[in-house]
Amino acid sequence: MMILVFVALLGGGYYFTTPMERERMLLAAKRRYKHVRPILDELRFEPGAFGDALRERTPTIVATPALAAIGVVIYVLMLVGPGHFSDPETLIGRGGSWGPLTTNGEWWRLVTAIFVHAGLLHVVANTLALVQLGLILERLFGRAAFAATYVGAGMLTTLASLAIDPVTVTVGATGAVLGIHGLLAAALITGRVFPSPMTIPLITLVRVAPASGLFVLYSVLSGRVGWPELAGLVVGFVFGLVVARGVGDRPASSPRVATSMAIVCIVTIVSAAPLRGVADVKPEIERVVAVERSTAAAYDAAVNRFQNGQLTTAGMADVIDRTILPELAAAEARLKKLDGVPRQHKPLVDGAQQYFDLREASWLARVEGLRKAKTPKLREAETIERAALDALDKVKPPEKSAPAAESAPAQKSQPAEKTRPTEKSRPAPPSARRARP
Repeated sequence: MMILVFVALLGGGYYFTTPMERERMLLAAKRRYKHVRPILDELRFEPGAFGDALRERTPTIVATPALAAIGVVIYVLMLVGPGHFSDPETLIGRGGSWGPLTTNGEWWRLVTAIFVHAGLLHVVANTLALVQLGLILERLFGRAAFAATYVGAGMLTTLASLAIDPVTVTVGATGAVLGIHGLLAAALITGRVFPSPMTIPLITLVRVAPASGLFVLYSVLSGRVGWPELAGLVVGFVFGLVVARGVGDRPASSPRVATSMAIVCIVTIVSAAPLRGVADVKPEIERVVAVERSTAAAYDAAVNRFQNGQLTTAGMADVIDRTILPELAAAEARLKKLDGVPRQHKPLVDGAQQYFDLREASWLARVEGLRKAKTPKLREAETIERAALDALDKVKPPEKSAPAAESAPAQKSQPAEKTRPTEKSRPAPPSARRARP
């Protein structure tokens, strides 16, 4: 269809133009071809001199296979180990970055997260692009410069992801691979400005295009390209402009590479400082659920004693005053002391606080109803209690069918949830049983 449209447009253009206009267009096309011809010639012929110069400069590459091997080995360990790739606990256990852990002393996750992948296509796309570009760029810039670009771009990408969403597990080398694409762009620009035998010919771009195209296609379709990953591309490009000076004659100098990497580390430290101490809210929410279970159990025990004639209504009110309300107040105070709550989890904290406010009001109303034998007050307590439990249900983490078998850090960060007793499992309050005050 496209060919037919193209032929139709050519035919229409030929039919509606005069011979003089056709001659002018032909001359213009010839002039354009003179500018395009060198590029076409470069794409047509084998750049043997460039390949020979690369191999002569760096006969053996080390950094590229080492970086690729680390990612593949970690993937294999995840493949044969417990847990599923989609399980955040599995990714965290293998070195993925997660705000409450990374920002509380485990900063090494900014680097290890680069080598953790969430699936087969993920590791294949990243590894192919890494190897394809590494065969060229490691020989051109040197092992240290190439490895520093890869790790530096990946580290800053992980940090940027952490700043945007600290409660999502970050893994993968997308930012690092985009970083070496930025290094390639810097090499192309400097090679055109300062031509040399080490200038990358355009035919080389054609050869790396399939691996890079697969990488870009997978990254875009899987939603792995965002602002953090584009930051990795910029880091690689800037890094390349800094270390590319003189690479036509020799690999990037060690002092220049060390200085560039030191700047990347300083930027990382300065950017990470405001992110320290991100709180893990989920365990605190689970403590709130545990408090509800504990206080409800204490009151249920008092109800049983009341039914057996071992406790009066005044005694039940004393249980609420002396046991339940203090425990509830202690849990609320602990929630209020929680620092570093990420914005994504503020609704959970606000919902837990709403639960505390309503639950305290329900117990106080129940105390008044028990002490003064006011049935309407007991009914009011029931209504407020239902609202409190509804608020708790909205923030309560979903139940797990089975405990996850994973490393200790992951289990600490996301402990298994404790289920709140349902209304049916709890004895009805005195008002519902029509108990005599």
